[in-house]
Amino acid sequence: MRSSASDRARVGDWAGFARLFLHVALGLFAGFLALAYLIDPYDSGRSTLFSVGAVRPQGPRTAAASRGRDPAFTGAIFGNSRIQLIEPTRLSAATNIPFVQLSVTATRPAEQLALMGWFLRHHPKPEALVLGIDDFWCVGDPALPNDKPFPFWLYSPDILSYLRGLLRWPVAQEVVGRIGWLRSRNRKVARADGFWDYEPEYIRLGERDAAFLTRVRETPVPDDPDPATSGPGFPAADRLAAFLAALPAEVPVVMVFPPVYVAGTGRAGTERAKAENACRAAMIGALARHPLGRVVDARRDRPASHDPTLFFDHTHYRHNLARPLADEIAATLNGLLERRDRPSAP
Repeated sequence: MRSSASDRARVGDWAGFARLFLHVALGLFAGFLALAYLIDPYDSGRSTLFSVGAVRPQGPRTAAASRGRDPAFTGAIFGNSRIQLIEPTRLSAATNIPFVQLSVTATRPAEQLALMGWFLRHHPKPEALVLGIDDFWCVGDPALPNDKPFPFWLYSPDILSYLRGLLRWPVAQEVVGRIGWLRSRNRKVARADGFWDYEPEYIRLGERDAAFLTRVRETPVPDDPDPATSGPGFPAADRLAAFLAALPAEVPVVMVFPPVYVAGTGRAGTERAKAENACRAAMIGALARHPLGRVVDARRDRPASHDPTLFFDHTHYRHNLARPLADEIAATLNGLLERRDRPSAP
């Protein structure tokens, strides 16, 4: 009897300990989730208790959450590093529209569409959009797979997805980092407009590995199409068409095909060139769903496409090419604005 009673006591002790452990764990879980939500580590605006109107230095994948909701900007540039060198201040000066650069390196259509949706949720009637469309948009997989990790949860309209996203170790580190940043009197801030100049980095790389960069730039692409673009159609174009169809009709949209060095494009008459042309036609067809859109095709054969001094590799170019392209984009935007504001004939 004594043994049986002592066994029951031990079982009771363990059960009590298990309940206490569970309650403590649940309390810590709920406490961290509440803290992370209130601190809002990436300044997404879900909680504005500690929002200070500035972006803490961080990568563009998360910084876009703050920049994309900033009411100071009413125009936005989307894409990846192939449109990254377009200076928002240059567009702003030429159009009187305050632009933010929301391109994110190594992103593909799914990520860029998520960022477009985020910007539109916070700017229902933007003044202008610039879309950088490259070969990644030609993917044949309807799932639109992304190659690099991306915090889709951060840009999701679903609050449960956001809360689940907060339960990550990198987020916990960011919560601690943001608290320290908020407490600092001399806090460092990133550029509000998101511009990140990659040219100095490429120049340093070229000084060390010039022969390698030259070989990469001058090696022609195969005549066969990229296998990733094989498929019955271009599902990214369908997603883009749906996005543009839902956009207010008076918003000017410039679709930019960024410059590509001549060795990076399919030779005329090859299957690759045919696939590239088909993809381009699909994207232009998507833009046609919007009444105030125009294309700036810097990918087509131009004298600059043959100038190796303007390119670091097939798709990354210098300011000497980026700045004239920005001016062309601005002129195109101004043309669309004039068309929009032109009085209708009686």
